[in-house]
Amino acid sequence: MKLLFVGDIVGRPGRYALTHALGRLVDRHCVDLVIANGENAAAGFGLTAEVAREIFAAGVDVITSGNHIWDKKEVFGLFEKEPRLLRPANYPQGLPGKGGGVFKTAGGVKIGVINLEGRAFMNNLDCPFRAADALVDEISVQTKIIFVDFHAETTSEKISLGHYLDGRVTAMVGTHTHVQTADERILPGGTAYLTDVGMTGSRDSVIGIRKEEAIERFLTQLPIRFEVAKKDPWLCAALVTIDEASGKAQAIERIQVAID
Repeated sequence: MKLLFVGDIVGRPGRYALTHALGRLVDRHCVDLVIANGENAAAGFGLTAEVAREIFAAGVDVITSGNHIWDKKEVFGLFEKEPRLLRPANYPQGLPGKGGGVFKTAGGVKIGVINLEGRAFMNNLDCPFRAADALVDEISVQTKIIFVDFHAETTSEKISLGHYLDGRVTAMVGTHTHVQTADERILPGGTAYLTDVGMTGSRDSVIGIRKEEAIERFLTQLPIRFEVAKKDPWLCAALVTIDEASGKAQAIERIQVAID
């Protein structure tokens, strides 16, 4: 079976790329479940109910997120209504939403999905390693197939968690930095790994933001207001082939699709 993970969707250009490329990718690769990170999908920061509906309508089955998921206040109510939306599991207890769940493919196969956030150069959160332990133990009772989106800044933290979970989850991929890395591989225990899947948005940008504003901020060190770039949209994703019986990954492939 095959699982497709779409990297961070950034604003309207990212949603445009998703809508125009996802269906063809699903058909071409016979994908059984689609997961996408949507924390930047609404104007580049956060998620709204309307945007979430658009993403699901495009063919996404589960939306993961990260540190920007709280930027639009209406997401608090959205968490109560939409079980297919996840937020990092290692935020403090009592917040709305959940950090993991078990979802079914059209063929009835159960797939666990876990969302975590890193701590290096990020928020001061609970330990993602221990949060992963708890969720893997909980979900593995229902299914051997477990996918992890680790929303983190540093490659060292991502690689460390990948090795820590090797053999216990099917795949662990990184999000947040918006630049696709070229280190996809199957770890010794059978876990597919990629440090960062990249973003789905404007390629003619600085990680999805208008390049002029990003450059000005570096030059002046002033708090320039960022806007989402619009030109040259593309989709970045990772395709994982899974042995359904064992829950081990058989292959992982990086995908980049430019939208005309």
